Amino acid sequence: MTNTDLRAAVRGRVLLPGDDGFEEAAKPWNRSVRQPVAAVVEPADVDGVADTVRYAARTGLTVAAQPSGHGASGDTDGVILLRTGRLGGVDVRPEERVARVGAGVRWGEALAATGPLGLTGLAGSSPVVSVTGYTLGGGLSWFGRRYGFAADSVRAFEVVRPDGEPATVTADSDPDLFWALRGGGGDFAVVTAIEFGLHPAPALYGGRMMWPGHRTREVFEAFREITAEAPDELSVWFNRFQFPQGPPMVAVDVAFLGEEGEGRALLARLDKIDDVLADKRGPLPVASLGAITDEPTDPSLSRSRAELLTGLDDAAAKVLLDTPLEPVLAVQVRHLGGALAGARPGAGPSGPVTEPYLLYLLGLALNPELSAAVGARQERFAGELGALVSGRKPYTMLGPGDRAVAAFTEGDLARLRDIKRARDPHGVLRANFPVLA
Repeated sequence: MTNTDLRAAVRGRVLLPGDDGFEEAAKPWNRSVRQPVAAVVEPADVDGVADTVRYAARTGLTVAAQPSGHGASGDTDGVILLRTGRLGGVDVRPEERVARVGAGVRWGEALAATGPLGLTGLAGSSPVVSVTGYTLGGGLSWFGRRYGFAADSVRAFEVVRPDGEPATVTADSDPDLFWALRGGGGDFAVVTAIEFGLHPAPALYGGRMMWPGHRTREVFEAFREITAEAPDELSVWFNRFQFPQGPPMVAVDVAFLGEEGEGRALLARLDKIDDVLADKRGPLPVASLGAITDEPTDPSLSRSRAELLTGLDDAAAKVLLDTPLEPVLAVQVRHLGGALAGARPGAGPSGPVTEPYLLYLLGLALNPELSAAVGARQERFAGELGALVSGRKPYTMLGPGDRAVAAFTEGDLARLRDIKRARDPHGVLRANFPVLA
């Protein structure tokens, strides 16, 4: 491949090794993930996407699409990295409760358009994650307990197929491909836009409460009590924090689809715990959903691990509360259940997830030694939890070192592999976590 070949074939910005800006353009969101690629293409429109896919198909290369690089696995050796971040546009049809977004649109932008209308998409905790990448992985939302995975709300995908031809995919036009794209990853087509159903959100209450570390056990017990009876409209996350040179802290993050008074009543158990350092709960605009956890919005070097838990018994509590954190920064337990656990007619391969809790472990990876130490501590947490770790992981929570096989039932994985072989027999496209790997 030469500059002349690729640049002549593709309408858009093309960067090859040695070009100014290539190294930066090739980096994923998580800077600790090494992402070797043969080229980076930033198409301005769908025609540019189609040009890139046709070129790859003609020359025996592979394309990996990434709007922003969240969830990158590093499995990109020799591929053309397709950055779809310039495919923008948010179109909301409130009377139909439907939104259409381009592949480059991030959740913060989408919610800023739907929130003033009393509507929401099924966004996660970060406003800078792309709607498309998140949804292709299923999408675990603050509102998933009420409405299921984000992928379940998709009405249509606009795609470029592995042969380079644009198409619109719906449940009627192509049932197999539509099913696969609703949570099976980006292995089957390059998605250039998504149309998805919106859900009513006339009122939203949420925020974070934080205490010093000596209140950890009380906060955890309150978390277990609240989640044992929480309505589907309420999502609660428990957090232990140990920041460098800082004291241990414990926090609870909440999002409630409803009025403040009802939300406070459901969470009254938390108000009985003394020594509150901060209480940021209150009515929230939908567009401010990301303020609940206030996650960093700039790329960083980190190492994370997620596991599904079958329960939170006293043995689990001992591991989660007594195991030293350092060098891990955060241990988070998310309450799942509700619509995420139920059978959903016509849904994609992302669920149901019957495990009631998800464990998420995060640490910095500023250098190889620190990354290895973080990984070892994460392994200790998972190992000591033993049989409470189910072994399955939602696709949207897979990380470097994981494989797609962990995300799906045996039957769904076999179906996904059949669809991949039928639609992309020459392997023109590659997801972050390929189903055939």
